[in-house]
Amino acid sequence: MTQDVQSPSLFRRALRRTGILLLTTATIGGAGYAVLLGSQTISARASAVEIAEVAEPLPVTVRALEREDGYTVTRRFTGQVEAAQTTDLSFEFGGRMAEITVDEGDIVEEGDVIARLDTALLETERRRLEAARDALVAQREFARLSTERRAELSERGFASTEAFDQARFSEAELTARIAETDAGIAEVDVRLEKSVLEAPFSGRVGARGVDLGTTVSAGAPVISLLEEATPRVRIGLPVWLEPQDTALIEIAGRTYEGELHSVRPDIDPVTRTRTALFDLARGSTAAFGETATLIITREVEEAGTWVPVRALREGAQGLWTVLVVDDEDRVRSAAVELIHTEAERAYVRGTFEDGTRLISAGPHRVTPGQLVRPIAEGA
Repeated sequence: MTQDVQSPSLFRRALRRTGILLLTTATIGGAGYAVLLGSQTISARASAVEIAEVAEPLPVTVRALEREDGYTVTRRFTGQVEAAQTTDLSFEFGGRMAEITVDEGDIVEEGDVIARLDTALLETERRRLEAARDALVAQREFARLSTERRAELSERGFASTEAFDQARFSEAELTARIAETDAGIAEVDVRLEKSVLEAPFSGRVGARGVDLGTTVSAGAPVISLLEEATPRVRIGLPVWLEPQDTALIEIAGRTYEGELHSVRPDIDPVTRTRTALFDLARGSTAAFGETATLIITREVEEAGTWVPVRALREGAQGLWTVLVVDDEDRVRSAAVELIHTEAERAYVRGTFEDGTRLISAGPHRVTPGQLVRPIAEGA
């Protein structure tokens, strides 16, 4: 009885084990088939992809660095062209303008008559004084004769000493009045002379302040006269800069040679500069009032080399670097010390030898260690 009950139980366990075994075998077989199928698919896709070629080295522009023994510093200072002498001519006495012989822009020589005042009143005054002098001369002559007669009568005792003294002092008074009249005539002559305005030096007429018929007061500007013989340039320079005796001055795109005329001892309180005056060479065509630029060059003896500003890259701790190409055409970084800069180039001292190939354009396109194809600048 017991043996019959255990037989179905053993059969069921054997059947369950057989099913598990078959299921496991089927699962393993399916996984293996899937792996095989995936491997074939990946292999087929890999075979269909074309093999990429190795990228060619990037072309870069290079230039050979050349060692220099020094560099030239050029400094520019701005000033203005002015006349060596400029004066506003005027009359010392007022009056009506009778004649103006020049106009703006005319060239005059020293001593040329520029303008005249109306002198009718002065001439009338001179004639009056001359007539008064003639009358005084006549009176003095009569007083002289009277003095002589009274002297004779006084010697004979027919005239008093008082009468003789009165005649003598009357003659002296008339002599003094004649001298006073002569002084008045001389004053009128001076006014007549100063009623004519003459050029104190040769030059060109600038502004003209009055016209004919105008009544001008004493000291009112009539004509502005500018000397053209030697144009002068006024430039403010730093106190520490000692100008040379000769210098190059640029005006309106043209360069002139200037000779140092003088340096003022005072300092401008606004610009804190010291004024230097330069005389331009004769024959210069610079116009008064034009802007002038003084060019000063200085040689600095210090070894280094010139590199384009665009080739500089900012490094660590305030240093600068440039990219160079070594003998294997690989990019290398070199530290440099910045000594002097100009508009598009910089003078540097660095850790490279003479003839080193510098990447002069587009250093941002490459990195240190990269293989490149150097192309000489200008090739």
